[in-house]
Amino acid sequence: MQTYTTELPGVLIIEPKVFGDERGYFMETWNQERYTNTVTSDQFVQDNVSFSRKGVLRGLHFQKINPQGKLVYVLLGSVFDVAVDIRVGSPTFGQWTSVELSAENKRQFFIPAGFAHGFCVTSDTALFAYKCTDKYNPQSEGSVLWNDPNLNIPWPTNTPELSVKDTNGTKLIDFPKDLLPTY
Repeated sequence: MQTYTTELPGVLIIEPKVFGDERGYFMETWNQERYTNTVTSDQFVQDNVSFSRKGVLRGLHFQKINPQGKLVYVLLGSVFDVAVDIRVGSPTFGQWTSVELSAENKRQFFIPAGFAHGFCVTSDTALFAYKCTDKYNPQSEGSVLWNDPNLNIPWPTNTPELSVKDTNGTKLIDFPKDLLPTY
């Protein structure tokens, strides 16, 4: 397993070892001891899977209470994946990083608690999996506006398919600071 740092402290790109031959491949997507030593000591408590079609954008989501660190990867297709530091007081507040995740490159992306997360499907369909360090808390969730002009994220489409929640997201600068995670 290779782990790469990004511009944002704690946000990591992971390339698991893949063992393949003419029959296909095998890879380990999670190993508590190995990931604790290289990625995070946080315990994962929930696994999720999302299936979407091309142009669907989900995000930029976070939780103030029960903030979730996420280990994300794609089982089928490809996505443009983004992490945004929204921790009040952080030296990298409002900065973002991205990575292409695909079934082909088999990369994983670790987004620590306190970051907003989102992705846009770039293939015909995508099966997206993620491990979370805390449970989902709908009363605590927030949505930063996907096309916040201050973030200036170069999404792969200007006309994504969005949920009502994501259509009505709030610009990061307009979020009350007490509703954002702290550094």
